[in-house]
Amino acid sequence: MRARQRVVRTARETRERWARLLGRWLHPQDYSGEGSYRPPSPWYRRLNPVGVPLTTWGFAPRDAVTLQVRGRRTGRPRRIPILITRYEGADYLVALAGQSQWVRNVRAAGGDAVLRRRSTRRVRLEEVPVEERAPVLAAYLEAGKRRSGESAAREQAKWYFGLHEPPTVERLAVLAPRYPVFRVHDAESRAR
Repeated sequence: MRARQRVVRTARETRERWARLLGRWLHPQDYSGEGSYRPPSPWYRRLNPVGVPLTTWGFAPRDAVTLQVRGRRTGRPRRIPILITRYEGADYLVALAGQSQWVRNVRAAGGDAVLRRRSTRRVRLEEVPVEERAPVLAAYLEAGKRRSGESAAREQAKWYFGLHEPPTVERLAVLAPRYPVFRVHDAESRAR
């Protein structure tokens, strides 16, 4: 048992060490700004063509999927890798960049979208009211902590939400208007 715990701790320490090392050379995308839309940096946009097939084929973290939504101007499918957040038994999508292109496309499409990860799931995305977003944002950060470790979670809170102190639901409630959140429903089900 002790040997196994040491292996787990060593793997976690290794992940955190790599995260710190990469963080020195490649800062994470900064979504902590004040504006309604915080565009991704050029290096992040260049990685999108790589991230889409990786998430579609299932070669990314287990909560990563490809969101496909019809473009509001062209009508062509637009794809973006995104993380699903589980909260109280439901799936949610969090728009860290604010009023991003995918958020605008989802609204224009009436919430109709497709999630891909080894299979296709037709969904309807329902925007969550601002006053209900904070617990979902907290669940997003908690999932990051489980996925990448404590130090990575602190970095996510800093770079994604501008929080240098431990994130709480109260602190996230103040920031919630800047982060659209969508609840995922199967296309056949109705919104509650």
